This record gives sequence, structure tokens and C-alpha cells, in this order.
Amino acid sequence: MKSIKLFSLAAVLAISVSAQTITLNGENITPRDIVLISNGAMVDISKDALNKVNKAHDVLLNAAKDGQKIYGLTVGVGLNKDKKFVDAKGNLDSEVIKASTEFNIGLIHAHCGGVGEDMDLKTARAVLATRLNNLLHAGAGVQSEVVKLYKEFLNQDIIPAMPSSGSMGEADITILGHVGLAMLGEGYVYYKGQKMSASEALSRAGLKKLSPFGKDSLSILSSNAYSAALASMAIEDAKNALEISKLVFALSLEALNGNIAPFSKEAANLRPFPDFAEVAKDLRETLKDSYLFDENSERALQDPLSYRDASYFFATFKNSLDTLSGLMKIQLNTSDDNPGISLEKSPETDKFQETKLFTKGGAVVPTSNFEPLIWVAEFEKASIVLAHNSKASALRTIKLSNDGFTHLTRFLGTDKTVHAFGAMQKPFVSLAGENEFLANPASLDYTPVAGEIEDVATNAPYVVQKFQKQLNNYYQILGMELMHAAQAIDLRLQKDKNLKLSKKTKYLYEKYREIVKFVDVDRPYTDDFRNSAKFLKNYKGE
Repeated sequence: MKSIKLFSLAAVLAISVSAQTITLNGENITPRDIVLISNGAMVDISKDALNKVNKAHDVLLNAAKDGQKIYGLTVGVGLNKDKKFVDAKGNLDSEVIKASTEFNIGLIHAHCGGVGEDMDLKTARAVLATRLNNLLHAGAGVQSEVVKLYKEFLNQDIIPAMPSSGSMGEADITILGHVGLAMLGEGYVYYKGQKMSASEALSRAGLKKLSPFGKDSLSILSSNAYSAALASMAIEDAKNALEISKLVFALSLEALNGNIAPFSKEAANLRPFPDFAEVAKDLRETLKDSYLFDENSERALQDPLSYRDASYFFATFKNSLDTLSGLMKIQLNTSDDNPGISLEKSPETDKFQETKLFTKGGAVVPTSNFEPLIWVAEFEKASIVLAHNSKASALRTIKLSNDGFTHLTRFLGTDKTVHAFGAMQKPFVSLAGENEFLANPASLDYTPVAGEIEDVATNAPYVVQKFQKQLNNYYQILGMELMHAAQAIDLRLQKDKNLKLSKKTKYLYEKYREIVKFVDVDRPYTDDFRNSAKFLKNYKGE
């Protein structure tokens, strides 16, 4: 029944989120905003951003009228950049517009080819929100109808059915093409949760099909919006995991009767790495009213390193997440389009290669801004850091079952148990091992494609997906540490009913005991482990 209560709370939160409206302007969206939209928040578009979108579209058309070769508009894409498809001939008459529309439709059709199951709807909403905000930065040059359709898709709950795999992480083109397909009224969408043809959903919602023109199709499909959406969701989840892990650790230290000296201000001042000092301060604050500050004859002078070094593990995790958050702020609020539209009025120099890009109102600039390596590599690092934290948690939990360290009963049993937690080290050790394997880099595993012109890649979606898998495992591992810690606390309370936990750890312990009970006699633990992980994912503190 307790797990049902947790689920109901999540449902209530989702309903309250859906009542929110987030105004997008291409400048200041955060990963947290992306998560809110993925959970049902509505979106609006600022007038200034829409004006910039229109200006950028005008620049694109002016460049086409000037006779500029424009990738994805007048010439093909990839290796086909040497093929002319649309000749503006100094004007944009009906014949040119028709040719451009046909080219755009063909481009979308030729780029829909992902694999795997449809991505879940929350992720798909995050993708739409990410790309919409990118487009509002106005580097794409799309028609305003395109951004308005993104908005309507989110607000009217028309979610394109997009495959979950098939991107090498150098723009998620084979996946994002399905957004364009839905805008054409082709393929499938989930309309208010029900899968149906896109044409039927557009009809029900009273929306016109898109007639793509200019660079619309290339802008819809050629971005890292899928990878960036996954990244935003993972970062927010990881921030929660970090805060939870510090709290679980604090209770675990109390369960061990550990030594708080390594977290003292004096220790931190001797080697004041900023994040280390901050985490040590957090732990002191969390434990400030704990019995651990009192004299205890059984307390060890030096604890095992998985306990003693915890502030360094958490500090490294924090540093990695702070770096990722900063990088994603840039990724989410800029343009990763190629070519990109600049609204700068004049070139920096009078050199030909710069001046030739300019037209009335701005410039059309070939870029490599679809390259996400700068933050993909940081996710690879974060995977290593998360594996370290996973292993440390697993090792701490083993210590809690060892009577030599705790001076409690072996495997935290009672006089009624046969084996207590004796066999229960295997699950969290196996998950820590899996997280160690998932920490291996994946961004280098690619093959040149597209006539070998696209000869580097990052596997960005998979890099983030494996990090998310590690996070899911980490919650499970932490949940098992929490179960062991709570059991040890109960055994200590049996010996000393006046044992004083800190205010924060006591609250965690008492709330947890509403979900998972003390092990007085042997029982199956699978549901306990599952409920422990759920509890931590949903825990909000006091």
C-alpha cells in the first residue's frame, strides 16, 4: 500500500505541473524547465523571440535571392551538397517555392529511419521542447509556422511517434525526421496518449499540415535535440541522486557509528578543494545534532575509505554535474544548425570568405555546431564518477553487515533470523559491477558514413542513455544501503533507546520505516529493494 501512496503523490505532482506555462525565448531555458515540460507543463513563445525567427527567415530568403549556395536549401545535404536542387534565380516565384517544398518533403522522407521501440512520451515531449527553444534562438531560419506547430504539438498533446535508436550522435537526424513527418500529416503520433495517424490527430486538433519551404526540413531534423533532451532529464535526475546519496550516507555513518573527523572544517581547510569543502560542510550540517559528536568507546579512529573518503566522492560527482549543467545551458539556448543564420549586420573583416556570407539583415553561415562532443565527453567522465560512487555505496553496505566494523550482530540479524542479510550483498554488488562496465566510453565507437564525409561521431544518445541506466542502478544500490543502515539503526536503538540521530537523518529513517519495515525474521527482500529505490526517487525531505 505504501508504494501506491508514492505513485499517487507522483500523479498529483504531474497534474500540478501540467497547469504550469513556461515561456520560451531561446535564451534561458534550463534542464529543469525541460523536465517540467516533459511532465506536462504548457509552453508559450515570447513575442521578441518570434520576431527574431521571422527576421532570420528573411535573411535566409535574401541570401537565396542573392544566388548564394545554401546547404539544405539550394543544394543537397551530406555528400549531395554538390547537387543543385533549387535555383532561386534572383527571385522566389511560385515555381521556385514549389521546387523548394518538394525538396523539403523529400528530405524529411529520406531521413526517417530510426530503429527500436518508440521513445516514451515524456522523452518525446522533452525533445520537442528542446528543439523549439533552439529554433527560438533564431539560428535556423525557419518559417514561423514551424515554431508554432512545435508549440501546438506540446500544448495539444500531439506527440510524434519517434524511434528510440538510430542516431550516431552527430545530429539525431534519423530520429528527429519523424517530427517533420508528423507536421506533414504523415506517419503516427500519440494524440492525448492514443496512437493514431498524424493526419487524423491534426484534423482533430484543428491544425493545418506544414508546407515546408526554404530550410524548414533540415532545421527540423538536423539537431541534437534528442540527445540534449535525454541529457537534461539525466542531469536533473542525477542532481536529485547526489542530494539523496549524501543523506543516505549520513544515516549510514550513524549506522556504522563512524568517525566524523574527516568531514570537519579543520580537515577541509587543510586541503580546500571548493566542492570538497562544500560537501564536507553539507555533511556537518546534516549531522550537527547527531550522537556521532558525542564520546563513544566503540568508535574507530579511522573508518574504511568508502566512509572516510565520501566527501571526495560526492564532491567529484557535484563538480561533474555543475560542469554538465553549464554546458547544457549553452546547448539548450543556442543554435546547433548548419548552416546557421546570424543577425549580425556586418562581417568582422572585409575578407572575401566572410563578406560573401552576408546579405540584407544578416548572414548565412556554414557551421559545425551540430558537434556535441564538448558535453558528450563530460557525460563520459560523469559515468566514471557515478561508477565510483556506486562502488563506494556497495562497499559501505558490506561493512554494515560486518560485525567487526559495527559491533552489532553479524549480517544485522536478530535472534529470530536464520541468515538475515547474509546473501543480500550479491544484488548491489552486481549492480555496482554493471555500473563499472557502463563507465566504459562509447563515444569513440563509430564508423564513417555518408560517403565518408561524416567521418566522426559521438554516439551521444547512447552515452547519455547508459549514464541514465547507471543512475537507475545507483538508486537501487542506495536503496539497499538505506535498508541496511535503517536495520543497523534499529539494532542500536534496541541497545540504547536514547540514541540521538540528527534531525534530517531521523526524518529520513522514520519516513523510510513507513515503507520498509525492520527485518525481525527472514523474509523475501525483492519488494523491499524495489520500494527502497522508489522511496529515494520520490523523497522530498522535510
